[in-house]
Amino acid sequence: MSDEFRTEQDSLGEMQVPADAYWGAQTQRAIQNFPISDATFGRRFVRALGVVKKGAAQANKELGLVAEEKADCIIEAADEVIAGEHDDQFPVDVFQTGSGTSSNMNANEVISNRATELYGGEIGTREIHPNDHVNYGQSSNDVIPTAMHVASAEAVQKDLLPALETLADSLDAKAEEYDDVVKTGRTHLQDATPIMLGQEFSGYRTQVEKGIQRAENALPHLQELALGGTAVGTGLNTHPEFPAKAAEYMSEETGVDFREADNHFEAQAAHDAMNEAHGALRTIAGSLNKIANDLRLLASGPRNGLGEIDQPENQPGSSIMPGKINPVVAEAVNQVHKQVVGNDAAVSAGAAEGQIDLNLYKPVLAYNFLQSAKLLANSSEVFAERFVDKLEADREHCAERVEQSMALATALNPAIGYDKASKVAKKALKEGKTVKEVVVAEGYLDEEEAEEVLDPAKMTERVILGDD
Repeated sequence: MSDEFRTEQDSLGEMQVPADAYWGAQTQRAIQNFPISDATFGRRFVRALGVVKKGAAQANKELGLVAEEKADCIIEAADEVIAGEHDDQFPVDVFQTGSGTSSNMNANEVISNRATELYGGEIGTREIHPNDHVNYGQSSNDVIPTAMHVASAEAVQKDLLPALETLADSLDAKAEEYDDVVKTGRTHLQDATPIMLGQEFSGYRTQVEKGIQRAENALPHLQELALGGTAVGTGLNTHPEFPAKAAEYMSEETGVDFREADNHFEAQAAHDAMNEAHGALRTIAGSLNKIANDLRLLASGPRNGLGEIDQPENQPGSSIMPGKINPVVAEAVNQVHKQVVGNDAAVSAGAAEGQIDLNLYKPVLAYNFLQSAKLLANSSEVFAERFVDKLEADREHCAERVEQSMALATALNPAIGYDKASKVAKKALKEGKTVKEVVVAEGYLDEEEAEEVLDPAKMTERVILGDD
């Protein structure tokens, strides 16, 4: 920003604003009032503010509420905000007034001054006024929840869902690649009956696919927009056709099917849709955490762990232990889960608050939701490309260990009964022998019968058994 200043004014009086800034007096007051976190809204939310202001200007132009030439300048300036040309002009801290009025006025002032330039005027003259033109038929109380929903729906639909699809495809490819790798199953972290490595990966794939469904299920409520409710949901100073028309324009801009809220009082006083949708993000984060933890366990070693899969060598794992490789990408996914869980606490607490006709936690709801969506999208892409795609099964080790498993004795139950099978398992463990060796030595089965009954691959498939 310039060391030179210009004078801008609002209803409280004059303010000194950096000469080359597009923002005005109310934004400058917010900069001074909220030096709290250094956290500001990112690309998704700033873009959404531009989308809302453009859609409102288009509707106001069509309805004859803002002069065509001025509306066109607002639309052009909003297009620049949408494109990211003025992201540095949105310096207001996330922790501000709970309605987000400072961020709404930040957008109004930036677009007003830029539109005034396009109109042929000078910055600060307000020939295109931030309130009377850019904010016509709007209130911070309906603009900010609308921007929240636009940003959140776009983040889910355009960032998160494609990233999850990438991860699901990677897991599916591994499920197919490993569909013939027999290994020891584990329950309670103890040896259990055999399972195909591909079957385990099919479970991971399905977790991600169901996460995609959960996120998609939350979208319809995010697609409801509060715009048109103005101060308290009554729509004061708003044309009755404005909300639907603005929503239609925003849908065209984003490719997301937005619509006017079913009830404007609910849309401004409560943010249950944000809470519901973030619950889906928290669940997805938990799924990714479980998958990452499992893969870390399966790759543990390389010599003194499970060692059933070989992890990629993404970077040296230790500053002191030569040759050590750690599952760093999986660990990043684990940490994203913890952050999303924390964000969910903030979202659920904020969504449950607010008094009477307005929820006053809008900025923190938007900030935490968008951070979670971004973290999940980015970590899913990285997890797929930098970890899952590069995994290799240690087929020889899996086969060797499954033959040593005591849980193979489970397959003996239909042939010799639970009590004898239990005796075989205990003796095999005590004497360091395989279940197959003991069951033959005890005379319960001959070699051929033991080979047939104790085939690990057959134990990975469902069979129908009768009672003799």
